[in-house]
Amino acid sequence: MNVKKVTTHVLHEMKLHGEKIAMLTGYDYSFAKILDKAGVDIILVGDSASNVMAGFDSTLPITLDAMIYHASSVVRAVERALVVVDLPFGTYQGNSKEALNSAIRIMKETGAHAVKLEGGEEVVESIKRILSAGIPVMGHLGLTPQSIHKFGTYVVRARNKEEADRLKNDAKILQEAGVFSLVLEKIPAKLAGEVSKSLKIPVIGIGAGGDTDGQVLVLHDMLGITQEFSPRFLRRYANLNEDVTAAVEHYISDVKQQDFPNKKEQY
Repeated sequence: MNVKKVTTHVLHEMKLHGEKIAMLTGYDYSFAKILDKAGVDIILVGDSASNVMAGFDSTLPITLDAMIYHASSVVRAVERALVVVDLPFGTYQGNSKEALNSAIRIMKETGAHAVKLEGGEEVVESIKRILSAGIPVMGHLGLTPQSIHKFGTYVVRARNKEEADRLKNDAKILQEAGVFSLVLEKIPAKLAGEVSKSLKIPVIGIGAGGDTDGQVLVLHDMLGITQEFSPRFLRRYANLNEDVTAAVEHYISDVKQQDFPNKKEQY
């Protein structure tokens, strides 16, 4: 669909017409401008900023203030894409009033279009409260990185029938609660396809096979900036780590050998 502005309604239309949704993470103005101009449908200001921007080993440490900083930087760059912001760990779990306050802060202080939070039935009260303020919510099931200490590992989720049935049930509960979309992370492709077909809302996968309504990757992973993370589902579309390293080494060499700046590069 050729649209000037991607909205939650546009995403539903894309699902109805069988057009796949392309989503990538973004954390800063410069990259967000490139993503938006290239035509990405959704920019997720992910709590993965905790890893790729701040250097933490999980998504847990990033604060609401930090997410607001990244999200406002992204929003200033965007004209077409829908901007969705992760509610960070500790800002919505177990307290629907705090969840609403967190979501309101994100919407007011960043200008973003929606929030995303992890979990199923246990976070429905928070979702409903956020929705009651007119704030669109995207759900997230399967591997939920904020629960890393509960599961103790980043392995594929919902391989057994009990966990798969619970995921299917949670997906229906989230749809009934009113989420406009759902991310499924690192679950068997067959299960992800079944869930996508059973729901009216768009389902976006990461490590969930090709039968979902769209795909999402972490920008720094797919551009080859990060090198230490190589799951099966990741396709690297560039090797910027290599390219940037070569450019910096070239610059250092030119400076040391007094080749930069040359006569044309000075006033």
